[in-house]
Amino acid sequence: MLADTYRIAVIGLGYVGLPLARLFSTKYPTIGFDMNAQRVESIMQGHDHTMELSDHLLQEAIGKGFRCTTQIDDIRDCKIYIVAVPTPVDQNNRPDLMPLIKASQTVGKVISKGNIAIYESTVYPGVTEEVCIPEIEKTSGLRLNTDFYAGYSPERINPGDREHTVEKIRKVTSGSTPEAAEIVDSLYNSVLINGTHKAPSIKVAEASKIIENSQRDVNIAFINELAKIFNAMGIDTNDVIEAAATKWNFIKMRPGLVGGHCISVDPYYLIQKAQVYGVLPRIMSAARRLNDGMGDYVANQTIKLMNLKGVMVKDARILILGFTFKENCPDIRNTKVADIISTLRQYTQNITICDPWANASRVDQEYGLMLTELSALPLAHFDAIILAVSHKEFMQLALRPLLRIPNGVIYDVKGVLDREIVDGRL
Repeated sequence: MLADTYRIAVIGLGYVGLPLARLFSTKYPTIGFDMNAQRVESIMQGHDHTMELSDHLLQEAIGKGFRCTTQIDDIRDCKIYIVAVPTPVDQNNRPDLMPLIKASQTVGKVISKGNIAIYESTVYPGVTEEVCIPEIEKTSGLRLNTDFYAGYSPERINPGDREHTVEKIRKVTSGSTPEAAEIVDSLYNSVLINGTHKAPSIKVAEASKIIENSQRDVNIAFINELAKIFNAMGIDTNDVIEAAATKWNFIKMRPGLVGGHCISVDPYYLIQKAQVYGVLPRIMSAARRLNDGMGDYVANQTIKLMNLKGVMVKDARILILGFTFKENCPDIRNTKVADIISTLRQYTQNITICDPWANASRVDQEYGLMLTELSALPLAHFDAIILAVSHKEFMQLALRPLLRIPNGVIYDVKGVLDREIVDGRL
């Protein structure tokens, strides 16, 4: 078992790192490390802008000694280093391992003999041992399984999910030696309600994570393809799903936009690595292409409905409700609502975007788009409305009064609005 005196450093304080660091701080001396000074300052003032951690829990942890820093010397005497940095893709959807490489170099500057480096970032099998550990060894001069040890426990955070919070998630664990694996497993078991699953190797643990999101991506792509088929046939996809779901082993899913930093990104890591081994992952690749095209599909379906109802598309006033990648969550990473807007802008610049959950300055900075306050939406103003994200605030909003013409179009991406008021849905 780990001693209470073991000091833990969590490197990367985003959607994954901060909740994890707070959880470990309930049992062990824990310090969070991030290069973003603004982020660290906000956390130490007791606020998490990702909203994954409530201000109450964060302030309680700080009151009991939890703290965060941008200074590398502050994490020099830790025993456990947990890396939870992003693993994005570049503009060509190729894995970008630079955040992991830099974080590993940071660990290498402070790690000592007997310490353990644990990775949580989603990667393809082999990254921890073939990319990250060599960086630690090169920077520190230490050797794996002689001077220090490694582990991998993939994150399973679902942004905006208030039910499956970090302490309730069952975690996969692994280590570079049987002894290290046991320590890593004991560490996570000590703070998790539902325990762990100890994988036989780091590569198995890495692979288990990458297929979790790839499987969901493929399943959603199948439902999205069905939606395209049934829409062309004039059949309501949601009606079909409800009927099919009466069979006991049917997997009930809904069509939709696939954005965010996990499902829409992680499959590319396995796709790229598979091709190195001479395997062309056709199903995953096709799923990615289909899901990445759904924003454009929604825009074109809306335009089609406007044409059918005699609504002038050129210079039309269109309202987009929602910009984050999912409901009741402030996360705007890789949101496919941006694709809807991009397609619509080929016809009109009169697009109003409303999202009470998204941070307006971040939307402007990352996408060059402006948000309008919900309270500032003008009545009888729009030619078409697209409900792109089903935030709770939109569920009580009367949409028809926002249209300026009786034949205005309402398109429901999420399939949650009353059928009587919508003209089309995914």
